[in-house]
Amino acid sequence: MSDIKKVVLAYSGGLDTSIILKWLEDTYGCEVVTFTADIGQGEEVEPARAKAKAMGVKEIYIEDLREDFARDYVFPMFRANTIYEGEYLLGTSIARPLIAKRLVEIAQEVGADAISHGATGKGNDQVRFELGAYALMPDVQVIAPWREWELSSRESLMAYAKEHGIPVDYAKQGKKSPYSMDANLLHISYEGDILEDPWAEPEDDMWRWTVSPENAPDKATYLEIEFAKGDIVAIDGKKMSPATVMEYLNKVGGENGIGRDDIVENRYVGMKSRGCYETPAGTIMLKAHRAIESLTLDREAMHLKDEMMPRYAKMIYNGYWWSPEREALQALIDNTQKTVNGVVRVKLYKGSVSVAGRKSEKDSLFDESIATFEDDAGAYDQKDAEGFIKLNALRLRIAAKKSKK
Repeated sequence: MSDIKKVVLAYSGGLDTSIILKWLEDTYGCEVVTFTADIGQGEEVEPARAKAKAMGVKEIYIEDLREDFARDYVFPMFRANTIYEGEYLLGTSIARPLIAKRLVEIAQEVGADAISHGATGKGNDQVRFELGAYALMPDVQVIAPWREWELSSRESLMAYAKEHGIPVDYAKQGKKSPYSMDANLLHISYEGDILEDPWAEPEDDMWRWTVSPENAPDKATYLEIEFAKGDIVAIDGKKMSPATVMEYLNKVGGENGIGRDDIVENRYVGMKSRGCYETPAGTIMLKAHRAIESLTLDREAMHLKDEMMPRYAKMIYNGYWWSPEREALQALIDNTQKTVNGVVRVKLYKGSVSVAGRKSEKDSLFDESIATFEDDAGAYDQKDAEGFIKLNALRLRIAAKKSKK
């Protein structure tokens, strides 16, 4: 422990990380540098500076990383139409590589001996933070207090805070927080309390970003979403940055009850976990991206992407964003997106997203003269289909004859 002189802590300013800050100082006798990232969680991050100063922290990093997060992590992931176990849009998973990257970069800048995080020993986040850190800084030391200390409940945390004079917001004292929540530009998640019973329906007042589909407007909302090389670049003709795209889609999607999900997922550490998620922007983005790909992407390229996507999703979920296999797959995915250009019209209505149209002036592979049910003027010779079918049926016919013998 005496080898640790300086630690960079991923710091939110909340109860857990405030206690970790003091615990690191007392346990390791080290200086603590705090790092707080704004990745679109919807809460002010500047109060973390005041809290860190009040606790005597000399080096405080507060950074707005919303554009970095959307442009370099979320958008590349959505080029693959990524979804884990058929339902989860990876809102928490995709934020961790960015935080891990900045933790080790700051550690290198300030000459720190270690980094620290507030993830528990039961969850996925400890794996994601640490795999990312080791991939980028192989010899980094990681301190995970939840795997070391004896504090095991909110009551013990509050007692520690009181004993060591750690300021806790008065409104939160004595009030049990019903859910463990995590938010960023892509989603907000809920775990714990009644959600630990998979049979229990979430309470309607739990949801923060979306109205219930029943209370959504009776009139549909239409959006025209423009893509360039697989990324959204404009909505309704207005050019937008990646973060602005997501903020806007979260707002409009939330107003229409889009993006609620209730999932039991398989954590990397081995247990099943029930969580609820609101992902309005991501739900719309996925639907629109698949629609423009359906028009512009070659069949076999599309099918190859679809086959590889579950593997890619698992890499991100399990914390392997900085792995060579993820980077190799990303290169393949990005190569397919060169022709994914055009506009998709989506209809938002009472919790659902449907495609109302798609077009691509330059890259559409849809040939109306061939696809038509009317006279195709010789563009497609239907007689060719007979030989195609017989060749593809050859192995089936041979097997059938053998079985009869």
